Amino acid sequence: MYTIYDRLREYGSSDYYGFHMPGHKRKLNMLGEELPYTIDITEIDGFDDLHHAEGILKEAQERAAEVYRAGETHFLINGSSVGILSAIAGVTRRGDTVLVARNCHKSVYYAIEMFGLNPVYLMPGFDLSIQLNTEVFAEDVRAALKKEPGIRAVVIVSPTFDGVVSDVEAIAKAVHEAGIPLIVDGAHGAHFGFHAYFPEHSNVQGADLVINSLHKTLPSLTQTALLHMNGSLVCRERVRRYLHMLQSSSPSYLLMASIDSCVELLDHQRAELFDPYVERLRRLREELSGLEKLQLIETGRYDRSKVMISVRNTDISSRELYAALLGEYHLQMEMAAGTYILAMTSVGDTEDGMKRLRDALKEIDAGCGFLQEKEENRKRPCLLPPDVIYNSSDVTEILSSVSCGKQFWDRLPGEEENRGKRQVPICDSVGCIAAEYAYLYPPGIPLVVPGEKVTKETADMLQWYYAMGFSIEGLKKKRYIEVLTHG
Repeated sequence: MYTIYDRLREYGSSDYYGFHMPGHKRKLNMLGEELPYTIDITEIDGFDDLHHAEGILKEAQERAAEVYRAGETHFLINGSSVGILSAIAGVTRRGDTVLVARNCHKSVYYAIEMFGLNPVYLMPGFDLSIQLNTEVFAEDVRAALKKEPGIRAVVIVSPTFDGVVSDVEAIAKAVHEAGIPLIVDGAHGAHFGFHAYFPEHSNVQGADLVINSLHKTLPSLTQTALLHMNGSLVCRERVRRYLHMLQSSSPSYLLMASIDSCVELLDHQRAELFDPYVERLRRLREELSGLEKLQLIETGRYDRSKVMISVRNTDISSRELYAALLGEYHLQMEMAAGTYILAMTSVGDTEDGMKRLRDALKEIDAGCGFLQEKEENRKRPCLLPPDVIYNSSDVTEILSSVSCGKQFWDRLPGEEENRGKRQVPICDSVGCIAAEYAYLYPPGIPLVVPGEKVTKETADMLQWYYAMGFSIEGLKKKRYIEVLTHG
């Protein structure tokens, strides 16, 4: 019988190179075991208990807090998602209103649903020239808080899946003026603050709760993350309580050992890890900046560990570029999105891996054509995600756009799961109120959220993704969306 383990061993010994998470890139074996059954234990004498840490695990979490310059840090063995759920639950009560950046991960929306919260959406900016969402602006946060004084917490994501960084310090100041906490989903920013090439960590920029996925950008096993707590605005005991509820009651010592080993590397081998990595990354980005048709893209405030290559000016699609890199060059990207692909780099990357990516992209760039060389009737649509339907500076319009969403969350279906809902083709859904999510995974940011009105832009975008061969998750029926019967 061909098992999952057999497939993993086969893949691990192949020449496929991963420009995707986890950040150890299958090269840094910190635990010293291939399949470490010998160190897979439960809470036995001498090894502490994550849910009542008093010994070795307490010391390990305190060491992580010191390394990450946090007031208090907790190990997460259910990924960043459990940290996000616990953070939001810990600072709100059922029925509270929260200000949420519309480009947050799906776990934020799940928290809103689970804990009966009312969302007010904050739209990030959008750069039409590269078709990419940009940052959340402090002035928009301040205006939203003034418009909705009942908001009890603010949730943003920085850096985003694509590497876009917001001015956390300015946003924290605006949020604290209202006397409420700021939660930063920094899942993709665990490497921040350890080298001057990268932005500073949100812990030292005023964020009250910060969540980091170690496995995304650092050498740690998949599913390992950290929750940091800072300042005095958060009732830490409530956050801890939800962590105990939501994390596994049988936490993996393999995962906790991986977290601790990663923190140990950051503490004692920081320069050895980051200096050569940054030098390799700088050379790669410099060489890729000379591409003629493909384009290396980034925003003004950016995490340069992410390598985004746009196909917007070429005669190939992002899916075609992704497939070529995988099929012809054995380079596995993290994601293909609307008009770009994303390669994730980390301290685990090798000189040879970087060179393979550079050479492959240069070869593909030389072989593809410009967009105007296509058939005249084949035009690539301008894709505007839901968070750019509204001007980010027009806060009044933004806030009014989610009024139907508030009503929806208040009457979220329970035992009457399907009553008052119907399936409609996406092409006929414009103007309807969505009753389910639709998102690409990765990155797991909903294109439409239950309670939102489906706009023409959203419907067109969903149809375009289907036409380009992308898989849209969250929908019960392909090419259909569930909507409210009356609404």
